[in-house]
Amino acid sequence: MLTLGVEEEYLLLDPATGTPVARAAQVRREADLQSAMDRGEVQRELLQAQLEIATPVCRDLEEVGGHLLRMRHALGRAAARDGCVLAACAGAPFTDRLPVPVTDTARYQVMRSDAPRLTDEQLITGMHVHLGIPDRATGVTLLNGLRVWLPLLVALAANSPLAQGTDTGFASWRTVVFSRWPVSGPPPRFEDSDDYDHRIRALVADRLIRDRGQIYWHIRLSERFPTVEVRAMDVQLRPDEAVMLAGVVRALATRLLGDARDGQPAPAVHPETLHAAVWHGARHGCASEVFDPLHGGLRPAGEAAAALLEYTAPATGADSRHIAPVLERALREGNGAARQRRELREGGREALIRMITDQTTGV
Repeated sequence: MLTLGVEEEYLLLDPATGTPVARAAQVRREADLQSAMDRGEVQRELLQAQLEIATPVCRDLEEVGGHLLRMRHALGRAAARDGCVLAACAGAPFTDRLPVPVTDTARYQVMRSDAPRLTDEQLITGMHVHLGIPDRATGVTLLNGLRVWLPLLVALAANSPLAQGTDTGFASWRTVVFSRWPVSGPPPRFEDSDDYDHRIRALVADRLIRDRGQIYWHIRLSERFPTVEVRAMDVQLRPDEAVMLAGVVRALATRLLGDARDGQPAPAVHPETLHAAVWHGARHGCASEVFDPLHGGLRPAGEAAAALLEYTAPATGADSRHIAPVLERALREGNGAARQRRELREGGREALIRMITDQTTGV
């Protein structure tokens, strides 16, 4: 089984209004005092109302879930002691006070200078799944194979329907916001690792991006670790949903590598179809039809999910108990986007903030 790790980004919200608060530095210091946290496990993010954590390298999903629960609980306590709440919603539902200050690092300040309005509107948070790879050639094989599954991953993970106090009409508004950076969205197909590196070097050499860190594709080869990084998913309200998605990504990768060894090509999807399907997934989530790369075109979400589970069954092993039941519950009860909309409609702003807070820490 491929090793994996999960990064999660969170927002810090005012417990009364649900608006972002610029308390990241204070909460990070408080988190370092928590016995459950190792110093340095909490990282800064672009805006001062955001924080990021990363699990250690894990071998099974139970290990991933344990680390996410540990860090979410510790960060939640740290936030509460500083008068705010930790929120694993992928977009700030209310933004009465804009903009939130940019974190004071040289890199983030340059980003603010390059794209001020876009930087101010980055009140979004995602989850990234890192898959350990032996070499970059294997990484490109996975990148080429996983890219066709991006529309379904975006749809299942959608958890950012609200912005500035209104329903955006998108289940994953985060996907739309992030797509406005120069090198973002679904990556192209690459011939091999040399082709991947050559094309990225050209982007930097032509001064179209400042450095390789500004490659924001939904899937990319990590420049820091020997991993493929899948970045397409919204951060999840419930930690077991994050574990489920990490398991789906690893099962897909395992199946794809097996198929590659057996000389079976990954499903082929034209780039324009892939981009449109990702947009459709961000727009509708899994509330209606989703794109199924195995059969082509749109299918009811339940049928596409069943096809996904069948396709990955040979690769899930013991992980299946963390995947199938949680996926079936999300389709039955609604994913994060559906639950946020329902809670706001039925209980109002206060109920929504309470639900986000409770589900973030696994209540």
